[in-house]
Amino acid sequence: MNSEINSGKVLRKLKEKETIKSFNCGDADLNDFLFNEAPLYSNALLAVTYIYEDKNNVLAYFSLANDRISLTDFEKTAEFNRFRKRRFVNDKRLKSYPAVKICRLGVSEDCKGFGIGTGLLNFIKNLFLITNKTGCRFLTVDAYREAIPFYIRNGFIPLEEEDKDEHTRLLFYDLKEK
Repeated sequence: MNSEINSGKVLRKLKEKETIKSFNCGDADLNDFLFNEAPLYSNALLAVTYIYEDKNNVLAYFSLANDRISLTDFEKTAEFNRFRKRRFVNDKRLKSYPAVKICRLGVSEDCKGFGIGTGLLNFIKNLFLITNKTGCRFLTVDAYREAIPFYIRNGFIPLEEEDKDEHTRLLFYDLKEK
C-alpha cells in the first residue's frame, strides 16, 4: 500500500454527509452500500467507511464496525470451547471476545487483480495490531460465497465447519497469528 499511496493514491475516512456517485466493483449490493448506506451508518456511529482513491476515481473502499465472537456463534458449546481453548489460557476464557467486523470491502472492477484488496486487508490487520486502542483480538467478515477464497488466501478461517447461510459464511482472522 505504501508505494501506491506515494504515487498519488490516498486512503481516507469517508467525510460526514459525503456521497460517492461513481464506483463499480461488479456487485450491486456493495455498490449500493457505498452510494446510499455508508453515510447513514457513519452518522449513526454504527460503522466507519474508508475510501481508497486516486485524483479521479474511487479505487476501493471498506467499512468497519465493532463485533465479537461469542458462544452464540457456535452451534455447539463444545465447538466454542475448542475455539477458545486453542487461543486463551484458562483465566482468559470468556463467553465472548472482541472483534472488528469488515462490513464491506469492494475493489473497483478496473483495479481487480492488482493486490489492492489484499493490501487493504493488511492495512486493517496492522491498524488493529499497532493502534489497538480498546482491545480487539479478531477480525470477522460475513463473506459472500464468491469472496470466500479471497479471504482464506489472506489468512481468514471459517468459524464453523458447516455453513449456516447459503449466501455468506462467517470467517475470522486471529490478530495474534500475524
